[in-house]
Amino acid sequence: SARMIRAGLSVLALTAALSAAPATAHAEEAAEASESNEIVVYGRHVGYDTDSSSSPTKTETQLINVPQAVSVLNRTQLDDQAVESLGEALRYVPGVVLGQGEGHRDQVTLRGQNSTADFFIDGLRDDAQYYRPLYNTERVEVLKGANAMIFGRGGGGGVINRVTKVAHVDEVTRAASASVDSFGAWSLAADANLPLSDTIALRLNATHEGLDNHRQAFDGHFTGLAPTITAQLGEATRLILAYEYADDERLTDRGVPSLGGKPIKGWYRTFFGRTDANEGRVEAHIARARIEHEVNDELSANLTAQFADYDKFYANVYPRAATASTVTLEGYNSTTKRTNWVVQGNLVWRGDPLGMGHTLLAGFEASGADTEASRQEARFGAGATATATLPLTRPLAIPVVSFTANSRASQSDVSVLSAYFQDHWEIGDHVQLLAGVRYDRFRIESTNLINAFAAKRTDSKWSPRIGLIGKPQDNVSIYASYAISFLPQSGDQFTVLDAVTATLAPEKFRNLEAGVKWDFTPDLGMTAAVFRLDRTNTRSTDPLNGNPVLTGKSRSKGAEVSLAGRITPNWQASLGYTYQTGQIRAATTAAPAGRKLAQLPRHQFTAWTRYDVTKRLGLGLGLVHQSAQFSTISNVVRMPGFTRLDAAVYFKASEAFTLQLNAENITDERYFPSAHTDNNISTGEPMNVKLTARVKF
Repeated sequence: SARMIRAGLSVLALTAALSAAPATAHAEEAAEASESNEIVVYGRHVGYDTDSSSSPTKTETQLINVPQAVSVLNRTQLDDQAVESLGEALRYVPGVVLGQGEGHRDQVTLRGQNSTADFFIDGLRDDAQYYRPLYNTERVEVLKGANAMIFGRGGGGGVINRVTKVAHVDEVTRAASASVDSFGAWSLAADANLPLSDTIALRLNATHEGLDNHRQAFDGHFTGLAPTITAQLGEATRLILAYEYADDERLTDRGVPSLGGKPIKGWYRTFFGRTDANEGRVEAHIARARIEHEVNDELSANLTAQFADYDKFYANVYPRAATASTVTLEGYNSTTKRTNWVVQGNLVWRGDPLGMGHTLLAGFEASGADTEASRQEARFGAGATATATLPLTRPLAIPVVSFTANSRASQSDVSVLSAYFQDHWEIGDHVQLLAGVRYDRFRIESTNLINAFAAKRTDSKWSPRIGLIGKPQDNVSIYASYAISFLPQSGDQFTVLDAVTATLAPEKFRNLEAGVKWDFTPDLGMTAAVFRLDRTNTRSTDPLNGNPVLTGKSRSKGAEVSLAGRITPNWQASLGYTYQTGQIRAATTAAPAGRKLAQLPRHQFTAWTRYDVTKRLGLGLGLVHQSAQFSTISNVVRMPGFTRLDAAVYFKASEAFTLQLNAENITDERYFPSAHTDNNISTGEPMNVKLTARVKF
């Protein structure tokens, strides 16, 4: 099409500009695993397998010895797939179901548990509602199952951790990239690592993206800047300073309504809102300092402090219901200002008293969050009505939208004190035991500024985890684990308590898991797991007097298998399959027992593979399949299953310059990947082609 031709010409122009830059050093690509598991490449395209991480245990541990399912997307795979946002990347992780997030935030369902807050940066909480970029990310880790022992509250179905790029004192790298796709979205990014002396290095990552897609009227932009400094303070001490700035503005789009129990037909690209009323803006500042010290060969310590400031506004007009000829709209806007801080310290000792290896972890965490939030309701036309029912026409004739005074306004203050202890015990050559416990004291105070209702609540909880690992040989492990997590009743974002939530005990998650991990080669590993996750203390209404009680229960269970790494010297792959079911087991205020959990497809299959035909030419192929799922626990609207096929071509013109062409949904299938309500259902992109140029200099 003409648009695709224009997109290709634009990227070629950007490519020419980048390749004209002076190339002063062309370091040979190489692979080594540093202490922080950074991936660097030697002489060939590095594989998709990652063998160790500190995130699941807070100690550098081989993933084969971690008694839970962990999926890792490293920088190599992210680049091969040409993904630039967290949501795009997670489509290729089996067991992760993307939520719509109302068109203004990341939202996921892990093992049947929906969350907007179980996100982390370098192991520290990053729970505000926004879209997370990947330009400064080294890898994405998805840790399945209850994770409160390591990460604290929440994490019932799992957590998602971004490991960021850091500066290195022993290398000079300068790289840039440019991309454009057939819808007109484009991006520019740069990554420079510059040693300032023998002991200090600066790394700077920056990006600017112009946002566009297949939806009518959608546009926006994102700007990101992330400098880091690494200072080697002697042979045993390292200081890392990091800052991230994010500025995101985009049209908020909550998709299409349903009709007859499925997404409405014939309105795939139609925007059910107004461009002057639907907008989202986020500005975030995240600063972090970490100091690491090796006391001796057995004892090490680290201390990390992070401060984050989030300023967010979004406004929505969206479909509430539809008939064959009309649609009813409603809307609101919301402002949230939040500051988060966290201080975390860890002491790690490794030794083998009595011939049995121990890795002991003792740590603490103190954190807080101050939030101011408000909401205003949309009013339509001269009559200032709360809803507007309109004929289904193209384009929709939506009346002018105004907003009321605050319908909600609140202030909240959350403070958390935590301590944890863990022992990873090697009992001979064939048995390992991982056991730990965490204590959290969670306190929230809030004031409803509309009715002056003030409340506070303190919950003190223990979160244990135990895992038994059998090692029939070094490259095989068989494990079983049990873990508990909790979530206070004030919700993911902890904005305000009311008369009900102030009286209710936290929700509880119990995760049972068993599995096997097998590293066929140092570059190729497999994981298979079965699990059962029980959630209790969900809210319900007493049928006799109407008072809230804690009788709600749900259960999800399933199995998953994944394979990642290099199959042959020229062929690498990341494959995964998940089977899941889930249902409500006791009545809640929203649904009776027996209802199926929302956004939980029974079958998910993901595959991404790359084959290097020659030293210069590579081919990629990807597949994402999800079976049908209910959009909410009403079980009224079913989103049909879909299969999306992707492909890529890679061309290495020189050591310094590469081109790649990624095509998504090459069969042009119409599908519905996510939802927020029964009448806010996202439509998947038709075929989209992205051309990316990368240069090193």
